[in-house]
Amino acid sequence: MNKKDIFSKISEIESNAGSLYSELGAFKQRIKALLEENKRLSIENQQLRKILKRETAVLELNAEILDAEDSVTEQPTVMSNISVDHQAAVGEGYDNLARLYHEGFHICNLYYGHLRTEGDCLFCLSFLNKDD
Repeated sequence: MNKKDIFSKISEIESNAGSLYSELGAFKQRIKALLEENKRLSIENQQLRKILKRETAVLELNAEILDAEDSVTEQPTVMSNISVDHQAAVGEGYDNLARLYHEGFHICNLYYGHLRTEGDCLFCLSFLNKDD
C-alpha cells in the first residue's frame, strides 16, 4: 500500500465514523422522546385508574341506593317536566367537564382529553367561564 491509499482509507473511515456518530445522536433523541412519552402516558394511566376506581365506587353506591329505594317505594315511569330534566342534564355535563379539568385533563376543543402538563390552559378556562 502506498501513502495515497493509506490516507484515502483513513479519510473513508473518518467519514464513516462521522455518519455513525450522527446516527447515534438521532437514535438517542428518539429514545429520549419515547421515554418522555412513556412517562406522560404512565401518569395519565394512573390518573385514569384513580378516576375509574372512584366512578366505579360511586356507581356501586348508587346501585345500592336505588335497590334500597325500589324496595321501599315504587319508581314513577314517566317524568312530568322534561325541561327540568334537560336543565339538570346540561348542568351535570358542565359539572363533569369542570371535574375533568380539575383532575388535570383538557376540556377545550384543541386538546380535549389530553393530560394537562403545563398548568392552566387558557382555552379550557375560557370555556369554563362562558355564561350561556
